[in-house]
Amino acid sequence: MSEKIISTKTNLQILHEDNHIIVVNKRVGDIVQGDKTGDKPLSDVVKEYIKEKYNKPGDVFLGVVHRLDRPTTGIVVFAKTSKALTRLNELFSNRETQKTYWAIVKNVPPRKNDTLVHFITRNTKNNTSKAHTKEVPESKKASLEYTVFKMLDNYSALEINLHTGRHHQIRAQLQAIGSPIKGDLKYGFDRSNPDGGIHLHARKLVFIHPVTKIEIVLVAPTPNEVIWNALKK
Repeated sequence: MSEKIISTKTNLQILHEDNHIIVVNKRVGDIVQGDKTGDKPLSDVVKEYIKEKYNKPGDVFLGVVHRLDRPTTGIVVFAKTSKALTRLNELFSNRETQKTYWAIVKNVPPRKNDTLVHFITRNTKNNTSKAHTKEVPESKKASLEYTVFKMLDNYSALEINLHTGRHHQIRAQLQAIGSPIKGDLKYGFDRSNPDGGIHLHARKLVFIHPVTKIEIVLVAPTPNEVIWNALKK
């Protein structure tokens, strides 16, 4: 699986850019869009990059297509035109994309390969979700497929393909089978990572370009960190 980076300007790791879309490899701690913390969002950083690179006067248009949790890393797609934003929103909402994640977990999952089906409920007060084995009131069905692709000294590396897109779905479902993600205090791991992140990475994304109609295949390098780097050995 090839890893392509076309620019690292202004602390952005840009995986793809054309007239209609720009795709970046999100770092731990970045928020994709502004929130109540008031911290500078990734969307603003990308706008500044575009404004500087193309000497654009006035405001820069940038559409947020989807989000990643703040402690996770990996592929985030932005739209540079309104036409692209409308079509990308349709692609993502209709799940006409292929999303692959990597996760480092403790406790080897019960099976090397499995499809997990749960029913997710969301607690908006503490911003968490819970995976139930049976349908409960106000729950939404959640499904994913995982494969254990490497065993490390104290952890297992999983490749995950999402079938649905529920709030904190991967984190909640892996907790439910007793294999919480490294660093994920919210979902059952016993200690935090030094950088405050978790070992969940949006690794690969495949979709049809909203304008050119060409298939786009993107792969995001994992963070330069000891456990992630162990996967390359």
